[in-house]
Amino acid sequence: METSIWIAKLIGPVVLAASIPMIVSLHLLRELAREFLKSTPLIFLSGVLVMVGGLAIVNTHNRWNLDWTLLITVFGWAMVIGGALRVIAPRFVAGIGENMLDRTMFLRGSVILWALFGLVLTYYAYF
Repeated sequence: METSIWIAKLIGPVVLAASIPMIVSLHLLRELAREFLKSTPLIFLSGVLVMVGGLAIVNTHNRWNLDWTLLITVFGWAMVIGGALRVIAPRFVAGIGENMLDRTMFLRGSVILWALFGLVLTYYAYF
């Protein structure tokens, strides 16, 4: 099986499933995020895990083709950078996160983009 499809089969459904409750209730998203952002150790640990996941993607799928597979490469690099930021500066990340939680339109748009990302990957992986 091609690497792009294999990764899309893993990421797409998870992202799509995680975005559905957040689309239905921004309150749930805010509640989860606020609890997460209160814990510096959790931010740090998630950074390590996200960075490892991103490096796994980048090391197996660093393709810059102008098609749907570019989404996977960009996602992998975003995970590496986002994970590194959480490890290096967890309190800074918490501050940025808290500021974003007060912006309803930004949150709503982000969750919709997240769902579309999951939908696109799921489509290309399974159909």
